[in-house]
Amino acid sequence: MAGALEQNVFKETAEGSGKSGSVGVRWPWVLGTTCQVFHQFVRRESEIASSLVLERSLNRVQLLGRVGQDPVMRQVEGKNPVTIFSLATNEMWRSGESEAYQMGDVSQKTTWHRISVFRPGLRDVAYQYVKKGSRIYVEGKVDYGEYTDKNNVRRQATTIIADKM
Repeated sequence: MAGALEQNVFKETAEGSGKSGSVGVRWPWVLGTTCQVFHQFVRRESEIASSLVLERSLNRVQLLGRVGQDPVMRQVEGKNPVTIFSLATNEMWRSGESEAYQMGDVSQKTTWHRISVFRPGLRDVAYQYVKKGSRIYVEGKVDYGEYTDKNNVRRQATTIIADKM
């Protein structure tokens, strides 16, 4: 029946005044009903989807810098080993009134990042080949954690969990 309805709409449009709006004049219920059904379908599907799908987010970090210390591999009983090292990144800028003439002092800020590598293959490569002073690229995610130090003081730590190097 849908095919016959489409043919009738096309035929009436072709035989009509030739205006593109003639379907709306001769068959207003066709477009109105179709749009209504589609709108209800989309609304219902989006309500179902929003109740089932979790909100998406992104936690990615890209760093290029120099290794501050040789990597150390640590293993806590019952847990997988982890390779840990520090990475320094530098930010440089000119201070002064006119950067066009390159006047002013050059300032630099070094930021240290703690890098942890848990992936088995990458962890072993990092431990074996990464050395102090090496320039490397690290990609991963930021992780915030807490721990208790030797003096029984609660501390917070920010770590980059590397998954590409």
